[in-house]
Amino acid sequence: MWQTAQMAREQALQTLVREAENELRLSAAGLEGHLTRHDYLPQLLASREMVRRFLLNRGQQDPMPLNLLLDQFRATADVSDVYLLDAYANTVAASNWHRPDTFIGQNYAFRSYYQDAIEGRRGRFYGLGVQSLERGYYFSAPVWLDDTAPDARPSGVMVIKVLLDAVEASWAEQDAELMVTDEDDIIFMASHPALRMAALHPLSEEERQALLATRRYADEPLAHSGIEIFADRDDGSQLVRFTQGPLSGSRYLGLARHMEAFGWDMHILKPLDSVYSAQWLAAALAGGLYGVVTLAGGIGWQRLRLRRERELFAERERQTLAHARDELERNVEHRTRDLLETNRRLSDEIEERRRAEENLRQTRDELIQAAKLAVLGQLAAGINHELNQPLAAIRAYAENARAFLERQRLEAADANLAQVVELTERMAEISAQLRQFSRKSESSLTAVSVQACFGYALRLYQNRLREVEVIRCWEDEVWVHADLVRLEQVLVNLIGNALQAMTESPAPKLFLSVEVEPAQVRISVTDSGPGIPEAHLSRIFEPFFTTKSPGSGLGLGLSISARIINDLGGSIEAANQPGAGARFTITLPREERPDTSQTSPTQEQRSHA
Repeated sequence: MWQTAQMAREQALQTLVREAENELRLSAAGLEGHLTRHDYLPQLLASREMVRRFLLNRGQQDPMPLNLLLDQFRATADVSDVYLLDAYANTVAASNWHRPDTFIGQNYAFRSYYQDAIEGRRGRFYGLGVQSLERGYYFSAPVWLDDTAPDARPSGVMVIKVLLDAVEASWAEQDAELMVTDEDDIIFMASHPALRMAALHPLSEEERQALLATRRYADEPLAHSGIEIFADRDDGSQLVRFTQGPLSGSRYLGLARHMEAFGWDMHILKPLDSVYSAQWLAAALAGGLYGVVTLAGGIGWQRLRLRRERELFAERERQTLAHARDELERNVEHRTRDLLETNRRLSDEIEERRRAEENLRQTRDELIQAAKLAVLGQLAAGINHELNQPLAAIRAYAENARAFLERQRLEAADANLAQVVELTERMAEISAQLRQFSRKSESSLTAVSVQACFGYALRLYQNRLREVEVIRCWEDEVWVHADLVRLEQVLVNLIGNALQAMTESPAPKLFLSVEVEPAQVRISVTDSGPGIPEAHLSRIFEPFFTTKSPGSGLGLGLSISARIINDLGGSIEAANQPGAGARFTITLPREERPDTSQTSPTQEQRSHA
């Protein structure tokens, strides 16, 4: 595995070196082409007649036309700045004449491009601008007014400044780190911003002070870049890493190329991630192959051993199989018998539970019906009074009709018979209300009108409500999702309890209210009686709990009402009003108004009655 990994590592490094050489060659050619395409421009501008005439009569001419000309050339050639120095290195015209950091008035005698050009040579220089602090490459050419004399000297210097940000931006797209160093091993161009203006190797204090004196890199500290070489290869490449900075922790393959035209060295750093991946992959494959060979040998030996053991084991198994089979059959028979018995007992328990639930359901329905009949018994006295009066009147009208018939007074007899018919319809309406209240519910939940249920309950107690002020608090008709018969039973029970609680009140008042919320409806029945004792509020809905006198009730009305409301998916609460009186509040799910084209359950019950 180790040998395979080393071979894969060496092959991957060779491939990476070839890739680095190609990328480095192309990048160096691109940088050199970007710079040299502007080499002709200073000489071209230096030969312009306007430039010579301006230097010849500088004190008598306006520099603005020359500034505009230089700015035009700057825009056409796509360079950073174009400016003209006089023989004493003072800037007399510049393309950036309109900017706050203009070069006009600045002296650049310390720059090597001026010193080369004033000696009659074409100059080149790289460094930071004194005014703009931007990294740039400078081309310069002498401006001759008279180049025929043997001792003639240039009268000025034309300078072109080119920025290299575009070149560095293109380097950022490569899967490598590119750097350019000068003869002092200062990294002045790099694809990673953290490497710019740093030293390739640690500088001594004397070297740093000498570089600061040239002002090539202004006041930059020129700290060490953190590059450390940990291996040199025979092909000239190096394996490097960073001991500090944002690139620390990564390892690279380093390769350098000398740029003879500029005296620079271009470096490329390719990440070693692909090398490590190839190395580990080869080691994993070698290990896997070795494992497969080992596993194949082991499997072969294991199969041979198992074959021998299988023959011995088969013989022993044949001897014990018959005994095990007989024992299994006996156990299965015994377990089957136990399961059948358990299944029979479980079936009996299920049937008994089903009968118990059916009896419980029937008992509950009968208890609710019994509560209705108990309310009917309480209403019997009022209903008896309501029926006795029409019966007495019917008897009197009938006797009068007979007398009128004997006297041949047919119109009078017909009028008495009409009164008899009207009274019988009234008696039928009273009895229909009782039959409707005593009917059994069908347990179907539909849209029910709260106001219609209140109206039915009030009609049952119309005889007892003659001395009670009924106050209705609602606006539009409200519908809930409930069962009509069971909701009417609950309201009849609550109104009957309220009337019974107000028997001793001097001015009884019954408040009926409906509050509508987005998803539910709150129905309240409030009386002006003495209220419920605080000690009884927690037990008011318990079965057979009553505060009435013996013989006045069984204590099942509120318990059954609470059970009915829970079955309808709602809740019921009891509380005392501030001052006096009890308040029962029912909360039920809200229902949209049903389609008017279909007959509502309330309307069907009324029409049937």
